[in-house]
Amino acid sequence: MTRAAAKARLSHLDARGRARMVEVGTKPETERVAVASGEVRMAPATARLIKAGKVGKGDVVAVARLAGIQAVKLTHTLIPLCHPLRISGVEVEIEVGRDRARIRATVRAVDRTGVEMEALTAVSVAALALYDMAKAVDRGMVIGPVQLDEKRGGRSGHWQR
Repeated sequence: MTRAAAKARLSHLDARGRARMVEVGTKPETERVAVASGEVRMAPATARLIKAGKVGKGDVVAVARLAGIQAVKLTHTLIPLCHPLRISGVEVEIEVGRDRARIRATVRAVDRTGVEMEALTAVSVAALALYDMAKAVDRGMVIGPVQLDEKRGGRSGHWQR
């Protein structure tokens, strides 16, 4: 455990160790940006089908991109202690390579708390949608890792992997 992690206080726990939603009402609104990424590994034949648009369910990349965008708007309903945020922008990029699809989500808001969970949710749900669209041809696809790459804004400032 790093020294910073040892000093970190779990803000979602009250003094008795019970889960709580953090009070953010007095925090200033600032621009918040988070970037997350992940991948779906697959057989090369599956990647070729996706790139050629020949998967029976339709345009895999378009559906996965839309699923990621929609997921951002629903994050606070999926993750119990997340605040609903005023999202100002979402970009979900999906690049299909030889044997994997790389997913990158950038989420922006001007609000009192960060958008890291929204970016991570976008990548996760886009990966799940991609899997769902292509599972008929490749049930051996593997999702992950999904990670936060960068966050900007708020009291903790800028962090980058």
